[in-house]
Amino acid sequence: MPIIKYPRATEPLWHEWDRKAQKRGLRHTVYAANGDQYTGEWLDNLKHGKGTQIWKRTGAIYSGDWKFGKRDGHGSYSIPDPITKEYKKVYTGWWKNDKKCGYGVTFYLSGERYEGEWSRGLRSGWGRMYYRDGSMYEGQWLEDRPSGQGMLRLPNENRYEGGWKDGKKHGPGKFFYLNTGQLLEGIWAEDTPKSGTLIDFGRDKAPAPTQYPIPKV
Repeated sequence: MPIIKYPRATEPLWHEWDRKAQKRGLRHTVYAANGDQYTGEWLDNLKHGKGTQIWKRTGAIYSGDWKFGKRDGHGSYSIPDPITKEYKKVYTGWWKNDKKCGYGVTFYLSGERYEGEWSRGLRSGWGRMYYRDGSMYEGQWLEDRPSGQGMLRLPNENRYEGGWKDGKKHGPGKFFYLNTGQLLEGIWAEDTPKSGTLIDFGRDKAPAPTQYPIPKV
C-alpha cells in the first residue's frame, strides 16, 4: 500500500513578521504617517501605560495614562498659545475611553476655570465654575449645565441658592440681595421667580439698603 505524504502546514511569513513588528513595552518616539508622535509604553501595538502624544496639526500635547490606544487614567492636556507659542494647560485630571471622566480641572482660554466631576467629556456631577465676569457657581451639573442643587454668587456678592435645570434657576430657591439687605424666597421657573416672599435680611449691614424697611406681616 503506497504511503501518502501530506505537506506540513506552514504559517505565512507575514504572520511572523507581524509578531516581530508588534510594539510592546517602552519605546522611543514613534512617528505616525500624519506627523503625530508618541513616546511611551505599548502593548500589542497599542499605546498602553505611560506615554506622551503630540499632535502635529494642532501642536497639542497629552501626557499621562493610556489603555489600549486611548487616553485612560490620569493625564494632562495642553495646547500652544497662538501668540506666544508657550504651552498652556487646558485640562488635568482623569480620563476614560479617550474622554474626560472623573475629577478634573479645565482652564478655558477666556480665563474661566472649572473644577469638578466629568462624565463622557461633559461636566456632570459636582463642580465649581469660575466665570470671566467674576461670578462663581458651585453645585450639581448634568451634561455641561447646572442641574440639581447649586449656588451662584455674583460679582457684587449677591447670590442664589436653590434648584437648577438646564443651566437655569428652576424650583424652590433663595436669592440674597446682600447689597440692599433683602431676601427673596420662592419658586423659580427658567430663571424667572414665579412666586415668593421678599423680606429684609441683614438690612443694617447692607452697603445700599432700601430707604424704607419692608413691613413685617
